Amino acid sequence: MDFTTALIAENAAFAELLRNADLSIPVPTCPEWTLQQLMRHVGRGDRWCAQIVAEESMDYIDPRTVAGGKPPEGRDNEIAWLLDGPQKLVDAVAQTGAETDVWTFLGPRPAKWWIRRRLHEVLVHRADAAIALGVEFEVDPVLAADAVTEWLERVVIQADEEGPAGGDRPLGDGQSIHLHATEPDLGEAGEWTILGRPDGIAVDNEHGKATAALRGPARSLLLAVVRRRTAAQEGLEVFGDPGVWDTWLARTPF
Repeated sequence: MDFTTALIAENAAFAELLRNADLSIPVPTCPEWTLQQLMRHVGRGDRWCAQIVAEESMDYIDPRTVAGGKPPEGRDNEIAWLLDGPQKLVDAVAQTGAETDVWTFLGPRPAKWWIRRRLHEVLVHRADAAIALGVEFEVDPVLAADAVTEWLERVVIQADEEGPAGGDRPLGDGQSIHLHATEPDLGEAGEWTILGRPDGIAVDNEHGKATAALRGPARSLLLAVVRRRTAAQEGLEVFGDPGVWDTWLARTPF
């Protein structure tokens, strides 16, 4: 997948949703936010990452200090500002070097890591905007599946950093969750088995039985794992122990 092309396209689709929308509309999946705040969050986030990369920073930068972090007045100017954000990140990665290590919230990573991260950030926030506006959220199954994979990769790293399994772990030792995307062309990219281990969790891209399992379109699985819609709302098939899935949701990042 060309993450750069996908990032620019996703950002454009997000911007198009907001172009003629009432930005005072609340976003139910991002409590206490309006569409205006969601737009600012995405636009500032792209510039924040671009600055980290451009400066080859190995330290956290306060997003509130990022240059150009607030959109200009007027809807056309706001949309132009939003659309310009990904290009700033892409240009910064090209200038710094895709493999140059920079700061991320998961520790040092190659600069190109931020492009994939921002792609899936705006993808999920496009879902937030679509839900707020009451319109359909459509996404290519390959992209939705990669978003699930990217999210799980981050969850695994964060769980490993928390140390030995304890009472607040999302998945206990010996427990497992299987996610099965029903699009036949995805193959292994649409299968995830999450395994609870004594020292954290692991993910395999294979089919298998699990303590709990969810089955349905990749788009619906994505919305469920990031807690934008429930499994029931998306019509996902749920098998096994539903309590394991509920605990997973309660103890993984929003």
